[in-house]
Amino acid sequence: MMLSMAIVLLSVSAGAFAQVTRTDTLPTVYITAKSVVAKKVSDAFKQQFKEAVGPRWFRINREYLVKFVSKDQKNHALYHNKGQLVYHISYGDKTGLPKAISDKVTSSYSDGKITTAINVHQDDRNIWVINVETPKLLILIREEDGEITEMERYQKG
Repeated sequence: MMLSMAIVLLSVSAGAFAQVTRTDTLPTVYITAKSVVAKKVSDAFKQQFKEAVGPRWFRINREYLVKFVSKDQKNHALYHNKGQLVYHISYGDKTGLPKAISDKVTSSYSDGKITTAINVHQDDRNIWVINVETPKLLILIREEDGEITEMERYQKG
């Protein structure tokens, strides 16, 4: 009987220790965000791209890359940390291409269709990179200062 009573007491005391729970409450954390973009860069961007929608900023070494939409086209712009624009690229199709360039490409590749037109502005240069698709070829063209150069040509497979 003494042995059975000792086993009961031991099991009851062990169960009491096992059921003790403790709740710790951590202090509330408040997250505040500061602009990661230098003010000079942000001001320059706002001045140069007033119609920009949804800018997303990325830090690349000491420069800032911003991706945004303007006039229904995707754009990328890279800025030095002091606010100087390094380059601006806009991605579009034939509708964004100046008519004179479009006409020149269309006359050179009469059976072709302009599928992509990418405009690069850098160091006072304005370069267009244009993809033309014909029934048998994919052609990559570069236009700068009124001069069209065929960069690459691929046979469709």
